[in-house]
Amino acid sequence: MEGSEMENHLINRNSRSESVVYGCIKNIVTDDLNRHRFHNRDAMQALPSAETWCLVNREMFSLHDPGVADFSLNTEVVHFGASYQGVEHEWRCWLEQFESLLRKMYWVSATVHLETEMSGLHSFVFATDGAGHQPDQSDIQIRCEWVRDLG
Repeated sequence: MEGSEMENHLINRNSRSESVVYGCIKNIVTDDLNRHRFHNRDAMQALPSAETWCLVNREMFSLHDPGVADFSLNTEVVHFGASYQGVEHEWRCWLEQFESLLRKMYWVSATVHLETEMSGLHSFVFATDGAGHQPDQSDIQIRCEWVRDLG
């Protein structure tokens, strides 16, 4: 790239507000672990593809083989993450789609981190009203923590 072309590229690149969303969903290992894993995997696989421009999509989740389990561990963790162009402007919609997924799954807690260039880091912690969430059976509470880097 030549001088002015490079300058325009950098201006365009910097004018875009990139947001990063990442986190995990935790479930406790139980006697029904394989059934829970298959059920949760099916719920994530049923999400729309990223090609549909759906904010919460199946490609953002790291899905492992549900038949492989380490029964010496007490917690199963599903990781997820994606980058977006200014998702904070559609954050309510993102949260609604994520909560819709959680309502279909077995889990004990979920944490979502939203990093934005404009307003720093927001962490959202999802909890249930009981020992663990069962599909379509318990309420979901959400707590938000905001951390802003002043440096």
